[in-house]
Amino acid sequence: MSQTEERAEGAGPFTTRLTWRLMDGGTAVWESRLARKRGLLTVQAAGELEPRSRRADSVSVGRLRRLNAIAAGAFTVGGALFALGAGGAQFGSDDVTGAWIYFAGGLFFNTGGYASLLQVINAPRRDSGAGALAARSWRWWSYEPDRIDWLSTFLLFVGTLVFGINLLNSLLQGLSVQQVNRLIWAPDMVGCILFLASGHLALVEVCHGRPGVRLRDLGWWIVAINQLGSVLFLGSALAAFTRPATGSVVNVDIANWGTLTGALCFSVGGVFQFFERP
Repeated sequence: MSQTEERAEGAGPFTTRLTWRLMDGGTAVWESRLARKRGLLTVQAAGELEPRSRRADSVSVGRLRRLNAIAAGAFTVGGALFALGAGGAQFGSDDVTGAWIYFAGGLFFNTGGYASLLQVINAPRRDSGAGALAARSWRWWSYEPDRIDWLSTFLLFVGTLVFGINLLNSLLQGLSVQQVNRLIWAPDMVGCILFLASGHLALVEVCHGRPGVRLRDLGWWIVAINQLGSVLFLGSALAAFTRPATGSVVNVDIANWGTLTGALCFSVGGVFQFFERP
């Protein structure tokens, strides 16, 4: 069945929404986030007044549900552990205990990041001729930097791994000020920047171009809350720099409260994500 593509939307080299006309005179609309999160394509047949959602096959839907549950649960628990660690640091708990709590939270963030990437890799792809979503064989990895959803989740996953380096190094004892800044603070900053870049791409994806406000879109709320968490993490990281001259942190209160509130944002985003499923 042949079709004529009508309109592509997105930003730069990335396409986030495609609208095309089917041979029977109807139209089909593919949206990047809607397809990979809910497994849905919007189709309006010729003569119909309202468009309807067309769901992907049961295999694809089952995959999306499982991966979504893993990612949502991992970010919810990981964010809660980070908040617990930051709260303990602020109110005087043992440094070693706090470091281990952070490290455990980091493992959950790693899991959530990889599950999010797998959801993109194994999302059903559009069959333009049939006006439907087609299943793909399961894959553990792909390289698709021309896709905005892949690039966003890849940066997110790499960011969680860099945070893991930061958290692992924080378990080391007897570090000098220079070593603390190089082994702990620097990876923290890199991870925050990767999170921010990932969140910006996610906003572009959900808004189909320039980031804006979409209060009725659950996906927008999830992305916006997570991006706020990334901003708070960045503020925390900047405040956690250790001054070489004095050996003191720039502002320990901002560092702790920034981590705590940023982590809660990711935890709330994880809870919301449970509802963004097929």
